[in-house]
Amino acid sequence: MPFNIDFLDDGRVLEWEATADGAVATERDDYTPRFYVAPRDPDADLDLTTLQSVYDQHPDVVATEMVTRRPGFRRDEEAVLAVDVAHIDRVTPLARQARQLSAYPVGDLACFNVDFSREFRYCLETGADPTPANELSTLRLSVPVTETSNDVYEELSVAGDTITGSPTDILTAVQGALDAHDPDVLVCSTSEIVPTLYEMATDAGIDDFSLSRWPDVDYQQLASRSTYSSYGRVGHSPARYNVPGRAIIDESNTFFYGETNLDGVFDLVSRSKKPVQELAWASIGNVLTAIQICEAHDRGVLVPWNSWRHEFYKPMGTLHNADRGGFIFAPDVGLHENVHELDFSSLYPNIICTRNVSPDVIRCDCHSDRDDVPGLGYSICDDRGYLVDVLQPIIDARDEIKAAIRREKERDDPDEDRLAELKGRSGALKWILVACFGYQGFSNAKFGRIECHEAINAFAREILLTAKQRLETGGWRVVHGIVDSIWVTPDPDVDDEDREDLETLATEITERVEIRLEHEAHYDWVAFVPQRESDAGALTKYFGKVAGDDDFKIRGIEARQRSTPPFIEDIQRDCLDRLDATQSPDAVLGRLERAIDELQAGNVAVERLVERNRVSKPLEGYSQNTQNVAALKRAHDQELAVHPGQDIEYVVVDDEKSSRDRVALAHKAIETYDASYYETQLVRAIESVLLPLGWDRTDIRRRLAETREVELTEFTAARNG
Repeated sequence: MPFNIDFLDDGRVLEWEATADGAVATERDDYTPRFYVAPRDPDADLDLTTLQSVYDQHPDVVATEMVTRRPGFRRDEEAVLAVDVAHIDRVTPLARQARQLSAYPVGDLACFNVDFSREFRYCLETGADPTPANELSTLRLSVPVTETSNDVYEELSVAGDTITGSPTDILTAVQGALDAHDPDVLVCSTSEIVPTLYEMATDAGIDDFSLSRWPDVDYQQLASRSTYSSYGRVGHSPARYNVPGRAIIDESNTFFYGETNLDGVFDLVSRSKKPVQELAWASIGNVLTAIQICEAHDRGVLVPWNSWRHEFYKPMGTLHNADRGGFIFAPDVGLHENVHELDFSSLYPNIICTRNVSPDVIRCDCHSDRDDVPGLGYSICDDRGYLVDVLQPIIDARDEIKAAIRREKERDDPDEDRLAELKGRSGALKWILVACFGYQGFSNAKFGRIECHEAINAFAREILLTAKQRLETGGWRVVHGIVDSIWVTPDPDVDDEDREDLETLATEITERVEIRLEHEAHYDWVAFVPQRESDAGALTKYFGKVAGDDDFKIRGIEARQRSTPPFIEDIQRDCLDRLDATQSPDAVLGRLERAIDELQAGNVAVERLVERNRVSKPLEGYSQNTQNVAALKRAHDQELAVHPGQDIEYVVVDDEKSSRDRVALAHKAIETYDASYYETQLVRAIESVLLPLGWDRTDIRRRLAETREVELTEFTAARNG
């Protein structure tokens, strides 16, 4: 079970296995990656022997053969051309040449199994299982933000110890930690630590420094940094590096390690066949695709290079009905007491599995006369779809893990390490299940199909309406509902003795829709926040006091927003406590007033006022002098590299200015802040708390002014008296 796989320039492959005595490398020189070429149209009569003879003469091709494979889930086995390549880096160039080397028009040929990541391809083609058989040892290296743009580090954290001094001091500390721990995994705050340390060693004349476990190779650069846009959001992808014998986890470029832990990463490694290093930098969709590719591989189905699936013909009425999302009940703005939240367990994944919604069986030819999808008239084949086989094991595993978490928590002395492991695995699987629905409508999904996306939404709408109607006939009033969750409170027009038990209703609904409706939480009260400048309810902004607990559930308001300074978050949470204790806006306003006084007196520590915002453009791309621009100018002055898609942290020191003097970067020593600016932000945060009670910022400002006027009058009278 190799946890790490290295590809050397001469074509050799190193498999690294973690054993009780340390990592052991197995050298292979017989691995030849493979891709396939086939007609795009299954009915096309194309002779591939000419292309085969051309490939046979190519210096980068080891061998070719005609084999039978399925070029798609809706296609039977047919003859395709398999091309074995001498080196993994030559797969994509050779596949690109297929269209140039053949005499057929560009659109007639399709290539398959081309754009796989390196280690994943190796595991898929050789059957190697990258799940670590033994616990992996780790070593963390991190640098402060002030050092990230430097060619020579003056400070570096090694296994939690801060090392300062000359390059020799720092390199000696790193080498000593490597020798002492012999880590399988290097957890780096930024991947740029790898080349920087080597450059420092070269400049210092230290020839024996190495992060690598393989004597002939120090490190490899796998990818350059890049900026991308996804769903209108700009992201940054740092450069990726490889150190033979050790997996690298870049904390600035990892989703699953950041959102879960190593246990969550290992769980997905076993399901996706992507080794630790690739799993760490992979996106949710990338991992989901890998799991789907594994299922396709087991079924003998090839993976298209460029996804190309025409949308089935639909009449205008169907197009209109299909172009709808999940069902939403507009929230009843205000504060509601005795509220219960009910959630359908993994609704969309369970719809896929219970309704057999899969790209290979939706709108099948064999049942075209059936109307299986409500409101759309799509048929679904009786044959089990491949997507069901992908998701059902994940659903079952997460249910088992959640049950194990409950059992562990019920113990008198819960094992915290065991709980952390279970929560990491559960969280990792949750993200895969969350993404499986949206990925069906993603244009670049390898196996997605828009009709699946539409069908899942249609079933979800029907299920939520069914639940709403049954709950209401059972004596409960729906105060909000969105996609897979419903909030209900006892209907005041129904007598208590006539109201049906909520757990019994949930069980009945579960049996009817074949998806478990769970009682998620009971709240003493829940407040649904209206949209600013509107009386309509904001769909995802609410907060509530969990019954029998000290916790609040908060969604959408400032305390849940990543850019909110800690001071404002703390005050907003304090105000929620006072609202719960008193149900009075006056108590909330009293806490707000004291917070404003603290701000104006300069008594708030500046580190509690740090804002964190994402940069969407390079500095020269901005036309307005925003706070982000001011912060970027500061960073430029200090030679700090901040790329689009990365965060920048700062404190607002004078918001009236439009120059770089408007802000100060968070890592610098800051002596002052703009109290008026933060007061405005504070009032906005408290407005979110009081809006459900009918108080907007105008009302808040008026009450504050009245209070301060009374205090000033009393002070003047006392002074004159």
